[in-house]
Amino acid sequence: MVTVLDYGAGNVRSVVNAIGSLGREVRFVERPEDILQAERLVFPGVGAFGEMMRVLRHRGYVEPLLAYLRSDRPFLGICLGLQALFEGSEEAPGEDGLGFFPGIVRRFRVDLAVPHIGWNGIKARKPSVLFRGVEGNEKVYFVHSYHVEPRDPSVVLTATDYGVEFVSAVEKGRVAAVQFHPEKSGPVGLKILKNFLEGTGAPVLPRVVEPKTQLAKRIIACLDVRANDRGDLVVTKGDQYDVREKGQVRNLGKPVDLARRYYEEGADEITFLNITGFRDFPLKDMPMLEVLRRTSEKVFVPLTIGGGIRDYTDKDGTRYGALQVASEYFRSGADKVSIGSDAVTVVEEVLKTGAPTGRSAIEEISRVYGSQAVVISIDPRRVYVPSPDAVPHRVMETAFPGPGGERYCWYQCTVKGGREGRPVDAVTLARVCEDLGAGEILLNCIDRDGTNLGFDLELIHAVREAVTIPVIASSGAGCPEHFLEVFTRTRAEAALAAGIFHRREVGIGEVKELLRGKVPVRLPLG
Repeated sequence: MVTVLDYGAGNVRSVVNAIGSLGREVRFVERPEDILQAERLVFPGVGAFGEMMRVLRHRGYVEPLLAYLRSDRPFLGICLGLQALFEGSEEAPGEDGLGFFPGIVRRFRVDLAVPHIGWNGIKARKPSVLFRGVEGNEKVYFVHSYHVEPRDPSVVLTATDYGVEFVSAVEKGRVAAVQFHPEKSGPVGLKILKNFLEGTGAPVLPRVVEPKTQLAKRIIACLDVRANDRGDLVVTKGDQYDVREKGQVRNLGKPVDLARRYYEEGADEITFLNITGFRDFPLKDMPMLEVLRRTSEKVFVPLTIGGGIRDYTDKDGTRYGALQVASEYFRSGADKVSIGSDAVTVVEEVLKTGAPTGRSAIEEISRVYGSQAVVISIDPRRVYVPSPDAVPHRVMETAFPGPGGERYCWYQCTVKGGREGRPVDAVTLARVCEDLGAGEILLNCIDRDGTNLGFDLELIHAVREAVTIPVIASSGAGCPEHFLEVFTRTRAEAALAAGIFHRREVGIGEVKELLRGKVPVRLPLG
């Protein structure tokens, strides 16, 4: 029996599913006594440090948790569950941590995108049972803006490089904690989790392959999901956002089946975009929640869900907040939520008033679940203009003149599936959303969608250079070379594709094989 300490924030379903896939039963902590009675305790933490510690104290979990740790019983902390073991965090000044290990949690101060999101390596600093069957060149999945600085070097289990070398796992006796997510790290993560659950065998020290680890460029498979004319949820794909062909919704497969296929092919993440979400309230859209639940049972890489993450008042006058909607997605298996059209509305209001309200979906979700849980999906189109000062927006010179020979353009943000343009440009939208607390940008391009002409490098470069959070390039990929092009000519951290994967025109493995040795990627092992 494995006991999971679920304090109510983030996606614990994936942890439970990963443990279940290894043949173990799970029970949840419901009372403080459950902690002391646990045989093996797993503490998956996702979100904000201060909110986590306040919940632990409110529920009376702090003292029994410390008693459990001091008794040197099997414990595995994950992500925020690692940070909680230390004395405090720069994320929440004045809020004490558990203080089991001496040290502090600090924000990354690097000239790289923060949060640190994606697949990176680990360098073992001492032998551990957790490493049985783990090779020194395998990568695991990280998503965090803060890292621990222990004052006792003897507890350091692994280190990882991201601008600086940081501690990515600690271990003392039978108490271990990792900054990465084993439940989202594919087969290698399941090995580490299995080793913890078994807790037997001699400690192992994996060989060091490279003196420094590297963050991999991510290849993301995107599944646009909507109901077809018979009411079944299907994966579809549009050409410049038109998903109908001969009057019928294009049906490219079942969401759960395709997600599993992409996981097995080596996709680094899976993104679901519920493209009817702006019309259908997600809490009533039970089939989409069920898609997440079923996918998370077999797919052990990060899942993002977008569509309808907004405030809503139903016909009876009952109000549901965007935070409540996001919470349902997280509890159903999502790791991140993507906000699209509603982000444009939020930014327009900020630009109009000059100040955020503190109550927008972006702010509320990032405050509770952390910035890494909030992705902003931007859907811009090119608008050509004759001169740099023709419009009050971010105008750039382009190598691809307009129909009238125009040498300048700006990228107009759209809403409602690209059907309505708004007076805000993509660069401004990305900057404001970062200030509001977003942790990642998914950058689409209506002009390139479905064309197979390659990513819009000018757009991607402009947005990536304007923000300090990761950018996912999207729209236009038609061959493996387009992925190499976007990674070598822009600083995008990830690239996403849909139609070419769905139609098997290009395989994920084919893309990664081309990238091998040219940019860092996570390669399937064995």
